Amino acid sequence: MRLKDCHNIADFRRLAQQRLPKPIFDYIDGGADDELTLRRNVEAYDGCDLVPNVLSGVAQPDLSTTVLGRKIAMPLFCSPTAMQRLFHWQGERAVSKAAEKFGTYFGISTIGTVSLEEIGETVSTPKLFQFYVHKDPGLNRALLARAKEAGFDAVAVTVDTAAGGNRERDLRSGFTTPLQMSPSLAWQFATHPYWTASYLTHEKFDLPNLSGHIAQGSDVAMNVQDYINNMLDDAMDWKAAEQIAKDWGGEFAIKGLMSAEDAKRAADIGSTAVIVSNHGGRQLDGSRAPFDQLAEICDAVADRIDVICDGGIRRGSHVLKALSVGAKACSGGRLYLYALAGAGQAGVERALGRLRDEIARDMKLMGMASVDDLSRANIRWR
Repeated sequence: MRLKDCHNIADFRRLAQQRLPKPIFDYIDGGADDELTLRRNVEAYDGCDLVPNVLSGVAQPDLSTTVLGRKIAMPLFCSPTAMQRLFHWQGERAVSKAAEKFGTYFGISTIGTVSLEEIGETVSTPKLFQFYVHKDPGLNRALLARAKEAGFDAVAVTVDTAAGGNRERDLRSGFTTPLQMSPSLAWQFATHPYWTASYLTHEKFDLPNLSGHIAQGSDVAMNVQDYINNMLDDAMDWKAAEQIAKDWGGEFAIKGLMSAEDAKRAADIGSTAVIVSNHGGRQLDGSRAPFDQLAEICDAVADRIDVICDGGIRRGSHVLKALSVGAKACSGGRLYLYALAGAGQAGVERALGRLRDEIARDMKLMGMASVDDLSRANIRWR
């Protein structure tokens, strides 16, 4: 399969599966336990129908929106994801440049493989720092200070990692970072020569935002579940989140909440946005899909703060459904990770371009001149 044959996210997924060693593809693709929530995240959009208006004379719909204090050119952005240089040697550099080209937010994870400082220096469009709160308070202070110094526009603190999800695909494959060689992994390296050559001939895998403080993940191999259980602060509470918001002093989101009550508390402590997310179905299996919870959360807080729908986005029509319910924007990880793994920056640009074109075309077919025109009047639930 070639990049020019990829016309939707399902195509990019097949390309990534072809290019990546199986343990690495499964890390991107998999979820927790029986992966019920992973599937529901996408399937939830099928339960909602769009109702178009015709003869509206819309020639060039306005896709722009303002979220987390910044205007972006389309209502979809690249959600922060970890360890991107493991999937393609360009990693966050490719994704950030693609996001810049499309005038939208780029999110980088604490567990990213490019430094906050480099992204701050090289990316001109809005930047979101996903903050994983660690048990080491010195590391936490340093991360916030570095993000502020690097000129990041917003911080999103991830709150759905009180324990590591049971990611059985990773347990079966023995996936760790850094990768630990085994006979099965050696076979995967041998049967995926392009990825192997790129991985071995480019800069050494590293987690530069963490490696000066902790060795786990960069020099000491650890699986994701153990990293969450051993390194992240499982005692974090609302008081701690409020303090982080005050220390940051700017646009601040809580990422990973799924209930209206939690959304209200987030607004009460000074959050300027909530990112409705279940960690891509990788934490609590059996939990609701973000889109299924969106109306309840928008009814609770959308008049006070921005609501962002994260998870399961595979089509432009999914974005329009979420905006119709009340979200200000949508975000996603797999939608660009498959493309990154398959073809680097060119792949991410093609994926974002396809989604932007779908959003624009569907807006015209809906008879909507602006994303602000979307409302629950133009959707029906099955």
